[in-house]
Amino acid sequence: MLWLYNIGIQLYALLIRIFSTFNTKASLFIKGRRNIFARIAQKINTSQKHIWFHFASLGEFEQGRPVLEKIKEQYPEKKIVVTFFSPSGYEIRKNYALADGIFYLPLDTPSNAKKLIAAINPELAIFTKYEYWYHYFRELNKNGIPLLIISGIFRPGQIFFKPYGSFHRKMLACVSHFFVQNEESIALLKTINIQNVTQSGDTRFDRVAENAHTTKKLNLVQSFCRTKPVFIAGSTWPQDEQQLANLCKAHPDWKFIIAPHEIGTSHVSEIEKLFPDAVKYSALQTTADPTALNHQVLIIDNIGMLSALYAYGKVAYIGGGFGAGIHNTLEAAAFGLPVIFGPRYDKFQEAKDLIELGAAKSISNGSELSAAFDELSKNEEAGLTAKDYVNTKTGATGQIVGYLSRYFKP
Repeated sequence: MLWLYNIGIQLYALLIRIFSTFNTKASLFIKGRRNIFARIAQKINTSQKHIWFHFASLGEFEQGRPVLEKIKEQYPEKKIVVTFFSPSGYEIRKNYALADGIFYLPLDTPSNAKKLIAAINPELAIFTKYEYWYHYFRELNKNGIPLLIISGIFRPGQIFFKPYGSFHRKMLACVSHFFVQNEESIALLKTINIQNVTQSGDTRFDRVAENAHTTKKLNLVQSFCRTKPVFIAGSTWPQDEQQLANLCKAHPDWKFIIAPHEIGTSHVSEIEKLFPDAVKYSALQTTADPTALNHQVLIIDNIGMLSALYAYGKVAYIGGGFGAGIHNTLEAAAFGLPVIFGPRYDKFQEAKDLIELGAAKSISNGSELSAAFDELSKNEEAGLTAKDYVNTKTGATGQIVGYLSRYFKP
């Protein structure tokens, strides 16, 4: 099975190179890994121990960030190295101040694993939620370096729990301890004889609750919203935006703010076609015309504002549910917004919980979206329930960092 895994890695590398000729993300993926070990050597002192945090992408970074920051607060002398697999994480957080080095993760080959672990000299490795890499896990295990998975979540359909999943179970056997989100994950891991598990919950709750208390004020957004009720659509994709267009037309008394997942020029242009009475945030920043604030729709054509936008909303729509899966519902819920999202949310426990509590609705078409909007926009309790749900789920960060203290000498 190992040979098949190695071939898969090489095939992935080849496909990325092909795509890099016409795809921006693939191009960044390739360029970011070029001369990676030379750049690590320039930045990192190999003789010093580091705590290695790895994140698949931006979402996992925000999920693991509370643990990283709490470690830095309690152990300020500790050196931290961060790696990302995806450009959407690295390109946005490559200048994050609390890390001593931030890099792309080289592809998972035996030689890359040896080189990287020798270069960053980790005393501890922390992976968030997903990302299981055979050679990196094996190399950490071989060198006696503790490896933790935080905010992990497991489902019956995953290959680890299949009769043919023995190779992937070997990866899990390299993990020193799992901190998981729910009881189902504990029960599943027990079926494959993994007992080193703690149900800590999800560190995202700590992150979004903190963000709701400390979020920055967006004066231009506030001027756009004025006193009207505001519908925030976050991390949207084209299928989401198509559903939202008719809702916007049906409610001219509402302001709509759309923060798409992709902010490329062509995508933003398509959104402008769907929403004729729209203005881009970049245009608001540069115009001296006060009437620009009179538009019904504001398109956020930058990255990094979404988590603060929810402070101005009354109802939120979370994108991705017509594709691979919904994005972060908790950021909106932390601000007391009921949430609406598409049909693909089965991998997200918080989405299921919010629906059960009456603080969220899943929709499959425009008529369901309209009905969900009508119900949630009139239900003040739904938003309060969403906020209470977030606040009662905090505490995972403290539990994890408390456990980590055993690895750190005073």
